[in-house]
Amino acid sequence: MTSSRLPGKVLKKVGDKPLLQYHLERLLSSGFPVVLATTTNSSDDLVVDLCDKLDVPSFRGSEDDVLSRFYGAVKAHPCEVVVRVTADCPLIDGLQIARGVQEYLSKNTPWLYASNCLERTFPRGFDFEIFSKPMLEEAFLKASSPSEREHVTPYFYQNKHGKTHFLNIKSNTDFSNFRLTVDEPADFELIHRLLSQFSCEKLSCDEICQVLVENPSLAKSNQHIEQKKI
Repeated sequence: MTSSRLPGKVLKKVGDKPLLQYHLERLLSSGFPVVLATTTNSSDDLVVDLCDKLDVPSFRGSEDDVLSRFYGAVKAHPCEVVVRVTADCPLIDGLQIARGVQEYLSKNTPWLYASNCLERTFPRGFDFEIFSKPMLEEAFLKASSPSEREHVTPYFYQNKHGKTHFLNIKSNTDFSNFRLTVDEPADFELIHRLLSQFSCEKLSCDEICQVLVENPSLAKSNQHIEQKKI
Protein backbone atom coordinates (compact mmCIF):
# COMPACT_ATOMS: atom_id res chain seq x y z
CA MET A 1 0.00 0.00 0.00
CA THR A 2 3.00 2.35 0.42
CA SER A 3 4.13 2.25 -3.22
CA SER A 4 6.04 5.47 -3.90
CA ARG A 5 4.82 5.94 -7.48
CA LEU A 6 1.18 4.87 -7.11
CA PRO A 7 0.17 4.62 -3.43
CA GLY A 8 -2.51 2.06 -2.66
CA LYS A 9 -2.26 0.62 -6.17
CA VAL A 10 -3.10 -3.00 -5.29
CA LEU A 11 -6.52 -1.96 -3.95
CA LYS A 12 -7.43 0.41 -6.80
CA LYS A 13 -10.67 -0.86 -8.30
CA VAL A 14 -11.82 -1.77 -11.77
CA GLY A 15 -15.55 -2.33 -11.59
CA ASP A 16 -16.32 -3.77 -8.18
CA LYS A 17 -12.97 -5.54 -7.72
CA PRO A 18 -9.59 -4.29 -6.49
CA LEU A 19 -6.59 -5.16 -8.66
CA LEU A 20 -5.29 -7.51 -5.97
CA GLN A 21 -8.45 -9.61 -6.23
CA TYR A 22 -7.98 -10.01 -10.00
CA HIS A 23 -4.36 -10.98 -9.30
CA LEU A 24 -5.20 -13.56 -6.64
CA GLU A 25 -8.03 -15.13 -8.63
CA ARG A 26 -5.78 -15.55 -11.67
CA LEU A 27 -3.05 -17.07 -9.50
CA LEU A 28 -5.49 -19.56 -8.02
CA SER A 29 -6.21 -20.83 -11.55
CA SER A 30 -2.74 -22.43 -11.37
CA GLY A 31 -4.19 -25.03 -8.99
CA PHE A 32 -1.46 -24.28 -6.43
CA PRO A 33 -1.85 -22.86 -2.92
CA VAL A 34 -1.39 -19.08 -2.79
CA VAL A 35 0.00 -17.16 0.19
CA LEU A 36 0.23 -13.38 0.26
CA ALA A 37 3.34 -12.04 1.99
CA THR A 38 2.70 -8.46 3.10
CA THR A 39 4.10 -6.11 5.73
CA THR A 40 3.31 -5.42 9.36
CA ASN A 41 2.42 -1.80 8.50
CA SER A 42 -1.08 -0.81 9.59
CA SER A 43 -1.68 0.46 6.04
CA ASP A 44 -1.58 -3.16 4.89
CA ASP A 45 -4.41 -4.19 7.23
CA LEU A 46 -6.74 -3.65 4.26
CA VAL A 47 -4.69 -6.09 2.18
CA VAL A 48 -5.02 -8.75 4.87
CA ASP A 49 -8.75 -8.02 5.18
CA LEU A 50 -9.18 -8.71 1.45
CA CYS A 51 -7.22 -11.97 1.75
CA ASP A 52 -9.44 -13.03 4.64
CA LYS A 53 -12.53 -12.25 2.55
CA LEU A 54 -11.18 -14.37 -0.32
CA ASP A 55 -9.99 -17.17 2.00
CA VAL A 56 -6.37 -16.65 0.90
CA PRO A 57 -3.81 -17.07 3.71
CA SER A 58 -1.44 -14.21 4.40
CA PHE A 59 1.80 -13.68 6.28
CA ARG A 60 3.10 -10.38 7.65
CA GLY A 61 6.76 -9.46 7.94
CA SER A 62 9.37 -6.78 7.34
CA GLU A 63 8.71 -4.04 4.78
CA ASP A 64 12.39 -3.70 3.83
CA ASP A 65 13.77 -7.22 4.38
CA VAL A 66 11.43 -8.91 1.92
CA LEU A 67 13.65 -12.00 1.83
CA SER A 68 12.96 -12.60 5.53
CA ARG A 69 9.26 -12.03 4.85
CA PHE A 70 9.26 -14.71 2.14
CA TYR A 71 11.17 -17.12 4.33
CA GLY A 72 8.72 -16.51 7.18
CA ALA A 73 5.79 -17.14 4.84
CA VAL A 74 7.25 -20.49 3.75
CA LYS A 75 7.94 -21.47 7.37
CA ALA A 76 4.34 -20.63 8.27
CA HIS A 77 2.89 -22.34 5.17
CA PRO A 78 5.35 -25.16 4.36
CA CYS A 79 6.10 -26.12 0.76
CA GLU A 80 9.06 -27.66 -1.05
CA VAL A 81 8.84 -25.52 -4.20
CA VAL A 82 8.31 -21.77 -4.09
CA VAL A 83 6.93 -19.60 -6.88
CA ARG A 84 7.51 -15.90 -6.39
CA VAL A 85 5.36 -13.27 -8.08
CA THR A 86 4.72 -9.61 -7.27
CA ALA A 87 1.22 -8.35 -6.54
CA ASP A 88 1.22 -5.44 -9.00
CA CYS A 89 0.47 -7.82 -11.90
CA PRO A 90 -3.33 -8.19 -12.01
CA LEU A 91 -3.35 -10.11 -15.33
CA ILE A 92 -0.68 -12.67 -14.41
CA ASP A 93 -1.44 -16.06 -15.97
CA GLY A 94 -1.84 -18.90 -13.46
CA LEU A 95 -1.87 -21.55 -16.19
CA GLN A 96 1.47 -20.29 -17.53
CA ILE A 97 2.86 -20.62 -14.01
CA ALA A 98 1.54 -24.19 -13.75
CA ARG A 99 3.30 -25.07 -17.01
CA GLY A 100 6.48 -23.43 -15.73
CA VAL A 101 6.36 -25.48 -12.52
CA GLN A 102 5.94 -28.70 -14.53
CA GLU A 103 8.98 -27.79 -16.63
CA TYR A 104 10.93 -26.99 -13.45
CA LEU A 105 9.98 -30.33 -11.86
CA SER A 106 10.85 -32.28 -15.01
CA LYS A 107 14.50 -31.20 -14.68
CA ASN A 108 14.79 -32.82 -11.24
CA THR A 109 17.91 -30.73 -10.66
CA PRO A 110 19.04 -29.60 -7.20
CA TRP A 111 19.64 -25.87 -6.87
CA LEU A 112 17.63 -25.00 -9.98
CA TYR A 113 16.42 -21.43 -10.41
CA ALA A 114 13.74 -21.10 -13.09
CA SER A 115 12.20 -17.89 -14.36
CA ASN A 116 10.43 -16.53 -17.40
CA CYS A 117 12.40 -13.30 -17.28
CA LEU A 118 16.05 -14.41 -17.33
CA GLU A 119 15.79 -13.67 -21.04
CA ARG A 120 12.58 -11.72 -21.44
CA THR A 121 10.02 -12.94 -23.97
CA PHE A 122 6.88 -12.50 -21.84
CA PRO A 123 5.41 -9.03 -21.20
CA ARG A 124 6.21 -7.32 -17.93
CA GLY A 125 3.37 -8.24 -15.64
CA PHE A 126 3.62 -12.01 -16.19
CA ASP A 127 6.93 -12.58 -14.37
CA PHE A 128 7.45 -15.56 -12.08
CA GLU A 129 10.43 -17.22 -10.40
CA ILE A 130 10.65 -20.82 -9.17
CA PHE A 131 13.11 -22.22 -6.62
CA SER A 132 13.30 -24.75 -3.81
CA LYS A 133 12.78 -24.21 -0.11
CA PRO A 134 16.45 -25.14 0.62
CA MET A 135 17.58 -22.44 -1.84
CA LEU A 136 15.37 -19.88 -0.11
CA GLU A 137 16.72 -20.92 3.29
CA GLU A 138 20.32 -20.54 2.15
CA ALA A 139 19.60 -17.10 0.72
CA PHE A 140 17.87 -16.09 3.95
CA LEU A 141 20.90 -17.17 5.99
CA LYS A 142 23.65 -15.84 3.70
CA ALA A 143 22.37 -12.93 1.61
CA SER A 144 23.83 -9.79 3.14
CA SER A 145 23.44 -6.72 0.92
CA PRO A 146 20.33 -4.51 1.20
CA SER A 147 19.51 -5.22 -2.45
CA GLU A 148 19.62 -8.99 -1.86
CA ARG A 149 17.35 -8.66 1.15
CA GLU A 150 14.87 -6.30 -0.52
CA HIS A 151 14.52 -8.07 -3.88
CA VAL A 152 14.55 -11.69 -2.58
CA THR A 153 16.15 -13.51 -5.52
CA PRO A 154 19.41 -11.72 -6.55
CA TYR A 155 21.28 -14.27 -4.43
CA PHE A 156 20.05 -16.94 -6.87
CA TYR A 157 20.44 -15.29 -10.25
CA GLN A 158 23.81 -13.80 -9.35
CA ASN A 159 24.82 -17.38 -8.37
CA LYS A 160 26.45 -16.23 -5.14
CA HIS A 161 27.19 -19.79 -3.97
CA GLY A 162 28.25 -21.14 -7.38
CA LYS A 163 25.78 -24.07 -7.26
CA THR A 164 22.83 -22.60 -9.15
CA HIS A 165 21.54 -24.10 -12.39
CA PHE A 166 19.34 -21.88 -14.56
CA LEU A 167 16.19 -22.55 -16.55
CA ASN A 168 14.77 -19.78 -18.72
CA ILE A 169 11.09 -20.36 -19.57
CA LYS A 170 10.27 -18.79 -22.94
CA SER A 171 7.09 -17.68 -24.65
CA ASN A 172 6.38 -19.09 -28.10
CA THR A 173 6.13 -15.50 -29.35
CA ASP A 174 8.26 -12.58 -28.19
CA PHE A 175 5.89 -10.17 -26.44
CA SER A 176 8.59 -8.52 -24.33
CA ASN A 177 7.69 -5.05 -25.66
CA PHE A 178 4.35 -5.07 -23.81
CA ARG A 179 4.00 -3.73 -20.27
CA LEU A 180 1.15 -5.05 -18.10
CA THR A 181 2.38 -4.31 -14.59
CA VAL A 182 1.06 -1.41 -12.50
CA ASP A 183 3.58 1.15 -11.26
CA GLU A 184 2.22 4.48 -12.50
CA PRO A 185 -1.16 6.01 -13.43
CA ALA A 186 -0.70 5.22 -17.15
CA ASP A 187 -0.20 1.54 -16.26
CA PHE A 188 -3.43 1.55 -14.27
CA GLU A 189 -5.34 3.20 -17.11
CA LEU A 190 -4.19 0.48 -19.53
CA ILE A 191 -5.17 -2.32 -17.15
CA HIS A 192 -8.49 -0.57 -16.50
CA ARG A 193 -9.27 -0.56 -20.22
CA LEU A 194 -8.17 -4.16 -20.72
CA LEU A 195 -10.43 -5.32 -17.90
CA SER A 196 -13.44 -3.09 -18.47
CA GLN A 197 -13.50 -3.10 -22.29
CA PHE A 198 -11.94 -6.44 -23.23
CA SER A 199 -12.68 -8.68 -20.17
CA CYS A 200 -9.01 -9.67 -20.07
CA GLU A 201 -9.44 -11.31 -16.67
CA LYS A 202 -10.93 -14.21 -18.67
CA LEU A 203 -8.08 -14.42 -21.21
CA SER A 204 -4.71 -16.19 -21.29
CA CYS A 205 -1.42 -14.33 -21.60
CA ASP A 206 -1.31 -15.02 -25.36
CA GLU A 207 -4.90 -13.86 -25.82
CA ILE A 208 -4.24 -10.65 -23.90
CA CYS A 209 -1.17 -10.00 -26.03
CA GLN A 210 -3.29 -10.52 -29.14
CA VAL A 211 -5.64 -7.79 -27.89
CA LEU A 212 -2.62 -5.47 -27.72
CA VAL A 213 -1.43 -6.50 -31.16
CA GLU A 214 -4.85 -5.69 -32.60
CA ASN A 215 -5.08 -2.39 -30.67
CA PRO A 216 -1.61 -0.83 -30.96
CA SER A 217 -2.65 2.45 -29.35
CA LEU A 218 -3.29 0.54 -26.12
CA ALA A 219 0.20 -0.95 -26.10
CA LYS A 220 1.78 2.46 -26.73
CA SER A 221 -0.07 4.15 -23.88
CA ASN A 222 2.46 3.19 -21.19
CA GLN A 223 5.61 2.38 -23.15
CA HIS A 224 7.28 5.58 -21.94
CA ILE A 225 7.45 4.22 -18.39
CA GLU A 226 10.82 2.88 -17.28
CA GLN A 227 10.95 -0.13 -14.99
CA LYS A 228 12.41 0.66 -11.58
CA LYS A 229 16.03 -0.47 -11.48
CA ILE A 230 17.26 -2.99 -8.90
